[in-house]
Parts: sequence; C-alpha cells; structure tokens
Amino acid sequence: MAGLATKETGRSVQNFIESLGNNSKQADSNVILKLMGEVTGYEPKVWGNEKVPDFLIGFGKYKYRRKGSKEEFEWFNVGFAPRKSKITVYLTIDINEEIELLGKLGKCKWGKGCLYINKLSDINLDILKQLIEKSKSAKWH
Repeated sequence: MAGLATKETGRSVQNFIESLGNNSKQADSNVILKLMGEVTGYEPKVWGNEKVPDFLIGFGKYKYRRKGSKEEFEWFNVGFAPRKSKITVYLTIDINEEIELLGKLGKCKWGKGCLYINKLSDINLDILKQLIEKSKSAKWH
C-alpha cells in the first residue's frame, strides 16, 4: 500500500489522467477507469498525499487497523496508479492465492495486493475483471 498519509482528495480524476502526458498511459488509464467503475459500481476518486505528489485512483472506501495499531486508516477497495514505466493495480485480495487466474492473466508482475502491468495490451482484460470482482468488497484484515 502507498504511504499512510495517502488520503482521498478533491482532485479531478479526468484532469489527473490528462496530466500524465503519455497518450498510451492515458488510454490505458481510461480503460481501467471504465472497467473498475463498471465492476465496482463506485465513483472513482483521486487519492494521494499533497506533500509527496504521488496520486492514485481508487474505488470504494473502507476503514482498517494495522496489526498491533489502535489507529484507524481509510483505503480504497480497488484502484490503480499510472506510473511512468508501469501501471500498478491495487487489489484487496491476496493475489498469490489466485494462481489459476494469474496463469491466464498475461505478462505482468505481482506482489501480495498489487499487479504491475507495463501496458494493458500485455494482459487479458477479462481475467483482470475477475480479479477486480473478487476484490471489490474485500478488506485487508
């Protein structure tokens, strides 16, 4: 997950995507934006930290506590961050438990809750949709 100072902002999602300056990243971002919106039914929100201009687009919101902490944090159920080299997709499932789907997804890397995709043409969007579906109402425990 991004830093703990990452919170929902009032920034415009479309302005954020247009500010990327890379036509293929903008196009891929718009596809993911539409896909996540359709699957989750949530409105997209820009999340970030004004001190460290590192922004993400998230769908849904829930509260959680980190293990051993009494402090409560907010995070989104699914989201993505278009970066210069990759698009990071954030899911609230343990992706390592989705071996069958990962085998069909295509060319990408992953961590426990993130997919790292170079470009959408490298992956199967139907499989990505299934992973988003599994994650839309899940919460980290």
